[in-house]
Amino acid sequence: MQALADIPTPALLLDEERCRRNIARLNEHVHALGAVMRPHLKTCKNLEVARWCMEHPQGPATVSTLAEAEYFAAGGVRDICYAVGIAPDKLPRAAAIRADGTDLILTLDSMEAARALLAFARSHSLTFAVMLETDCDGHRAGVAPDDPLLVILARMLRDGGQDVRGVLTHAGSAYDGGSPGDLANLAEKERAAAVAAAAMLRDAGIPCPVVSVGSTPTARFCRSLKGVTEVRAGTHVFHDLVMRRLGVCEPDDIALSVLATVIGRRADGGLLLDAGWTALSRDQGGPGGFAEHGYGLVCNLDGHPYPGLYVRDLNQEHGLACGPYPPPLPVGSRVRILPVHACATAACFDDYQLLRGGRPVGTLSRCRGW
Repeated sequence: MQALADIPTPALLLDEERCRRNIARLNEHVHALGAVMRPHLKTCKNLEVARWCMEHPQGPATVSTLAEAEYFAAGGVRDICYAVGIAPDKLPRAAAIRADGTDLILTLDSMEAARALLAFARSHSLTFAVMLETDCDGHRAGVAPDDPLLVILARMLRDGGQDVRGVLTHAGSAYDGGSPGDLANLAEKERAAAVAAAAMLRDAGIPCPVVSVGSTPTARFCRSLKGVTEVRAGTHVFHDLVMRRLGVCEPDDIALSVLATVIGRRADGGLLLDAGWTALSRDQGGPGGFAEHGYGLVCNLDGHPYPGLYVRDLNQEHGLACGPYPPPLPVGSRVRILPVHACATAACFDDYQLLRGGRPVGTLSRCRGW
């Protein structure tokens, strides 16, 4: 069995016990409030980890790229929501995934996208499953939950022979900060927006079987899911320093870390590491986050942070770890770095080194591409 000292660095480590504990905790909370989990697999990008967090081996699941949809469909996942607005040039790939027996659900929020989908569907005699995206917080995409455009889109798609499944929303502003109470209030706003959009469709005589919400912070602090059928969250599988700053998790819950080697020391005691922005990303985690954790917190090989030691600067292949009392680690020593944003850091790597009981037990690959 390989030891951490034998793994070439930088390397992405995944602690299975922490990961499974994180998954179980959020699943229990969501189930207690009467909804099911449709985990967002863009974070893990691995079939084995996906099976840990899905309700069943066949799903349901959420993805953010068609490459992910193709990868998970090939692994037997049959209920997949592609929760990014569908681009017209991607419709042939989406059709191929559906033709292979996977219920791939597409997302859109505009007349242009709806017309493109309908034109492609008519020319190829196809039926797509579609979710309408609604905007609950002005953060990114979606139609306002009280905008009549939702009804117009739903009717247009339905009359064009398409399968309108329901509405979805995402409270992306949850990552900008706030107290647990603020996040609970945002979770209620997210829920209410989705439920209101669904009610408007139903009042217009259009069935809306699926009401989908989701972000890790709002899923963690939501007090009610009345009217919601499913929750999409993904960062909870690993957690990260953004989630820690928001009060969603503690450092001991963070299942992902980057293994790095000390390659030098500066006169001020700062440690030079062989993990730069190609291994950690430059994500600072939102307003005010950098002052707290820099580009990552530095830990010993057991995953316990050194007091005050964080990654202050990054070059392409160099990281500089600084703190009030940097440990006197000699060149060749190994450290682990907790990521600011798990999705961004994981995206730097092709695979994980899986840990059980703190020891490497094998490698898990990650799907890549779009």
